[in-house]
Amino acid sequence: MYQGSCLCGAVKVEISGAISDIIHCHCSLCRKNSGTAYATNGFINMDEFKVIDPDRKLNFFEFKPGRKRHFCRVCASPIYSSNADKPSKLRIRLGLLDSDIVERPISHNFVSSKANWDDLDANLPRYDKFEPARQKN
Repeated sequence: MYQGSCLCGAVKVEISGAISDIIHCHCSLCRKNSGTAYATNGFINMDEFKVIDPDRKLNFFEFKPGRKRHFCRVCASPIYSSNADKPSKLRIRLGLLDSDIVERPISHNFVSSKANWDDLDANLPRYDKFEPARQKN
């Protein structure tokens, strides 16, 4: 079982099944929706997904007919996407999960429209906290 929530905690989710076809999507829609270089998405079965939203904070934006992006109306965290053409599947944003996941990404998609500043093979330093210039003494 996977569990997660939006940034403010108003919307919680549970996934009782596997997450499939995890990808890093670099398309302009995912970049705009996430505000980042790419969005990491995976597919889940709708019947294995539960939304816990007692205060009805889940909202959606229909950006194309039948294609909705569901988000928290308080903190605006993206939760999942639905597509009327595939009603039994949902695409979930993996960043909202609090549980460690077993599955791993299979690809970077739409790299031809990636942000021009994004270097997929960057050899950048890695830190457990802020970079040294931002660490408090």
